[in-house]
Amino acid sequence: MTNTMATSSPVLRTAYQKSVAAYWNAEKAPVNLLLGDVDGLYHHHYGIGDYDPSVLKGPADTRDDQIIKEMHRMETAQADFLLNHLGNVHANDRLLDAGSGRGGTSIMAHQRFDCPVDGVSISESQIEFATTQAEGHGIADHVRFHFLNMLDTRFPAGSYRGIWTDESTMYVDLFELFAEFSRLLTHGGRYVCITGCSNDVTGGRSKAVSRIDEHYTCNIHPRSEYFNAMASNGLVPINVVDLTAQTIPYWELRAKSSVATGIEESFLTAYKEESFHYLLITADRI
Repeated sequence: MTNTMATSSPVLRTAYQKSVAAYWNAEKAPVNLLLGDVDGLYHHHYGIGDYDPSVLKGPADTRDDQIIKEMHRMETAQADFLLNHLGNVHANDRLLDAGSGRGGTSIMAHQRFDCPVDGVSISESQIEFATTQAEGHGIADHVRFHFLNMLDTRFPAGSYRGIWTDESTMYVDLFELFAEFSRLLTHGGRYVCITGCSNDVTGGRSKAVSRIDEHYTCNIHPRSEYFNAMASNGLVPINVVDLTAQTIPYWELRAKSSVATGIEESFLTAYKEESFHYLLITADRI
């Protein structure tokens, strides 16, 4: 059952939000589902690190299964890397996964920190899927997913020690988003973001980045906008890691897999021409 909160205004406030929700409600891409089938952790993000080249040399009848397992290992490594940057989280702290997808990272966060985790998404089908996963892991009392808008969660101010977004910020206005996160975080609370962003230095959105936008019904922000929006909302960056080179192997392997979607070339072009960056940003709420 979808978790919701009583509210007098709709979760989906604009035609664009409704179109994004419709996209993710209908999405059943094997690249998300088959990878999650490996161990029951379903992610909606990309991977980092080098891949094991031996997976491309195995017997034809098992080669693709090995590629899928390796891609899932890389996307789980990305989630682990994000969680590493949340700082000292204790069992009595609360965490928020904003744009929680099918729930894999929320489940990992609870398994690591033994604390309550809330996930929010504007996709009702994702919320139902993620809730089922939490129930299957026996942690539904601690990891809850809510059909709510990350721009206006209605959760109490100062509720969270940590918040993260993992490839979900390109669907929202960053100034509005970070104002909500600043409201939700305790003083000294931490926000961690992994995102793709366009490179201001190249002077505008490249053709490859525009194709990514069109493919995912999103609106990729320039790199500078993240830092401007944070500065306007009391979020002070403490760490920035350029993961661009570390994510290229994932896309090279994905392009050779049965779950390729056709967008792989655009990602590889954008990364290699440096019109697109893949960043982790850690910021503290002052």
